[in-house]
Amino acid sequence: MARNEKARLLILGGTTEARRLAELLSTEEGLCVTSSLAGRVARPSLPPGEVRIGGFGGVEGLGRWLTEHRVDALIDATHPFAGTISFHAARAAATAHVPLLALRRPSWVPGPGDDWRPVGSLAEAAGALAALGGRPRVFLTTGRMGLAAFAALDEAWFLVRSVDAPEPPYPARTETLLDRGPFTLDGEREILRRHRIDVLVTKDSGGAATAPKLTAAREAGIPVIVVRRPAVPAGVPVVATPGEAADWAADRVARQLPGDASAEGSG
Repeated sequence: MARNEKARLLILGGTTEARRLAELLSTEEGLCVTSSLAGRVARPSLPPGEVRIGGFGGVEGLGRWLTEHRVDALIDATHPFAGTISFHAARAAATAHVPLLALRRPSWVPGPGDDWRPVGSLAEAAGALAALGGRPRVFLTTGRMGLAAFAALDEAWFLVRSVDAPEPPYPARTETLLDRGPFTLDGEREILRRHRIDVLVTKDSGGAATAPKLTAAREAGIPVIVVRRPAVPAGVPVVATPGEAADWAADRVARQLPGDASAEGSG
């Protein structure tokens, strides 16, 4: 990197943590931040700084973008279930020789009184629902993607909550609730009561914004089918908070400052 040129950081975002990270870094001297959003939400909350929307075209496309834009560091702050882009990021960063960090909010942990039933996928969640028998009333909070996994469950009734309206295929007996977190405990209690919910299905997204539904389910004695999150690609360092990620980025910037001997001759 030429002297007096800002270091370039790419954030793979779309999460609350990614927006917070962009805010923390927006005043960082010597750093140019670009946030990349997948474009799956119609009206996303845009972070400060430069923003690009849309995919990269797989591993090769992302690697090419990193090289052409001379990116100095990459932070994967995508949703814990955005597994494909995370593995693309790991491979592209390795190819382009760009340092990579993963920012992941901690997983939820069951507490006393919780009736959690962990599964490994949406398909397994659908199987767990079928195993309940009867005609359960399901609060489905896994988002609008992947509803096809539940489409064959004709006996169940689903309340599907998502930011944007889902597209078929989805279960025949479905009511849609369009809403965006954070959610309150009182609000979640009311949803369970009003819709006479028998079972909650969720992904282990972690974080406080959508956690009140778990407390409401525990209070109501409702079982929770929890889809386990995929692992971060092997070898990628992980931090849990935007502050930790900002410190990592600031350290990268410090290494690139003009006159920093550590920057001279580095690869």
